[in-house]
Amino acid sequence: MKITFMGAGSSVFAKNVLGDCILTPELGNFDIALYDIDPVRLEESRLMLENINRNYKGRAKITPYLAKDRIKALDGADFVVNSIQVGGYDPCTITDFEIPKKYGLRQTIGDTLGIGGIFRALRTIPVLEDFAKDMHKVCPDALFLNYTNPMAMLTGYMLKHLDIKTVGLCHSVQVCVKALFNSLGMNDYYDKCKWEIAGINHQAWLLKIADEKGNDLYPEIKKRSLSGKFVKEMEWDLVRHDMMHRFGFYITESSEHGSEYVPYYIKRNYPELIERYKIPLDEYLKRCVNQIAEWGKLSKQVTATDVSHAKTGEYASGIIKAALTDGPYRVHGNVLNKNLIDNLPYDACVEVPCMVDRNGVTPCKVGNIPEQLAALNRTKINVQNMTIMAAKERRRDFVYMAAYFDPHTAAELSMDDIKAMCDDLFDAHGDWIPAYKK
Repeated sequence: MKITFMGAGSSVFAKNVLGDCILTPELGNFDIALYDIDPVRLEESRLMLENINRNYKGRAKITPYLAKDRIKALDGADFVVNSIQVGGYDPCTITDFEIPKKYGLRQTIGDTLGIGGIFRALRTIPVLEDFAKDMHKVCPDALFLNYTNPMAMLTGYMLKHLDIKTVGLCHSVQVCVKALFNSLGMNDYYDKCKWEIAGINHQAWLLKIADEKGNDLYPEIKKRSLSGKFVKEMEWDLVRHDMMHRFGFYITESSEHGSEYVPYYIKRNYPELIERYKIPLDEYLKRCVNQIAEWGKLSKQVTATDVSHAKTGEYASGIIKAALTDGPYRVHGNVLNKNLIDNLPYDACVEVPCMVDRNGVTPCKVGNIPEQLAALNRTKINVQNMTIMAAKERRRDFVYMAAYFDPHTAAELSMDDIKAMCDDLFDAHGDWIPAYKK
């Protein structure tokens, strides 16, 4: 069995995913191919994983590959894990933030929806097209586990246009209920509760939450949320709590992210909302700077011979184990809708429960979700599907339309400004994005 990790220079994430695989004895002897365009980060990841493999008596054979040997890295792969960031922090993430800021459009993370998410998709999709071409030659039956954002746009593009078996995987579902309970002093419920989540990536909904006897926990959750007793604990998550009270249900993704998916919180004419809801503008830029600085210290630790690893909550190792041993294993995956959620578009990329076994990833039928939730999801799906069309056709006018549809962008800027901003972003990205027809 062979796992190929694309973007292996994401060393901490590679440690989580591949370290988990090394700590899964059911995988037996297997090969790990590490692929990255950065030779320094690639070598750091190799050293780190070799140490984990040795220290935990793993049975993995680890081989690094640089850009020129991509097809060798993919050759014979059974599973391909994707964790690339095309353009990196500098210049592309900086560009995604600084040009919109000149137009008065502010973001927090900017990697999943909004203008930042659109342009991240435009520069990432051509690379995924290259991956798919190679995969069709040397590993056509491999399962592509996509962790790269913008999740719905990239996974949707792979499934619609590249004929590669793909599932998109995110962290937000696994931590949703625990984060909610942490903020409300309800941790005692966590190990015994039952819950259902579905929607779209970063805006999936906690549809049901019950104790072990089936009693609905939402009344208690909402009561505590409004009680004033947990002000400090809730301070980091005010947008999600506000959305829950206004629309009835809690959202999977964080408040800082969720604030830029809707037109209600980041508004030039209402600056007091930023303080009221504790919204960290430009958070991702600051996070990238801190992560780069931290890696300078951390790299010496994780490449040391005594590096340790404990299994994380990432889905990848469980999916691989289930596919090899006939599972079953339950995950929440990003897949094409195809009537899984009846009141969302058929061709949308949705996030739903999935069962994994020897047959691969099988999505589960959800049915209708509450109409107000579907309505909010559709406003994001419009942007995602339009961006996918733009990338497929390489049409700049479709990119404008995707931006026109974005709720936060449209709430802040005129259409003339949105079009001009998109043109400025194309110019600034240069060769990071292929030529688009005007």
